[in-house]
Amino acid sequence: MDSDPRFKPHEVLAPHYSAPEDKQPFLRRVFDESAPHYERIASWGFFGTGNWYRRWALQRAGLKPGMAVVDVAAGTGITARAAAAIVGAPGLITCIEPSLGMLRESERQLPEAQHLQAGADALPLPDAGCDFLSMGFALRHVENLETAFREFRRVLKPGGRLLIMDITKPDGRVANAVVKFYFRDFMPRFTRLITGSREATYLMEYYWETLDHMVDPTRVLEALAAAGLDEPRRHVEAGIFSEYTARRP
Repeated sequence: MDSDPRFKPHEVLAPHYSAPEDKQPFLRRVFDESAPHYERIASWGFFGTGNWYRRWALQRAGLKPGMAVVDVAAGTGITARAAAAIVGAPGLITCIEPSLGMLRESERQLPEAQHLQAGADALPLPDAGCDFLSMGFALRHVENLETAFREFRRVLKPGGRLLIMDITKPDGRVANAVVKFYFRDFMPRFTRLITGSREATYLMEYYWETLDHMVDPTRVLEALAAAGLDEPRRHVEAGIFSEYTARRP
């Protein structure tokens, strides 16, 4: 099935990479280089969105003890650890992450979970094998929203639910100006200060560009529905934290 071009998360972002096929190799490289520093960035930046917020969002989306969870684009395992605290057993968690550097950090933080190197568009998992699927703040990095969401639907059990957390630009000129200052101007400088890493600083510069160019949230909801998922909804916290939920029929 051909990918619908309407569901690209954003256009090619030159000069970071120059063609669509260059996006994933570029992302693997910058995340590999930034992996040793990512826990500090996530702990001190992003408005303090650490374990507490993720646990709150996961529970609100329907995650319960004993559920088998797939965490896509798991990074260093921050969302996976929050999920493990809810389900009660890290062995119920499967972390999927394309960056080997990030995956190794996640394995170190949550060794009891299963860790697989792969992207969201082609999950190396059986059909209908999990109760819940999560993705934390990485939606902009997929190749195509509908393609990824069809994979999410495939691996969920009938009735299984998903939660995609993302940062989105708020309504209002003043709020947008604040978010722009924070992510475009403050976060890269702050990252350089706390990590001393040019690579991690560059990742934060790129992060702002993906946030700025990301498709409108209504397009994400359309892609969820186009992928055959029921009840696509968006809940917003603090004006910028978008929580997309849906259910496999």
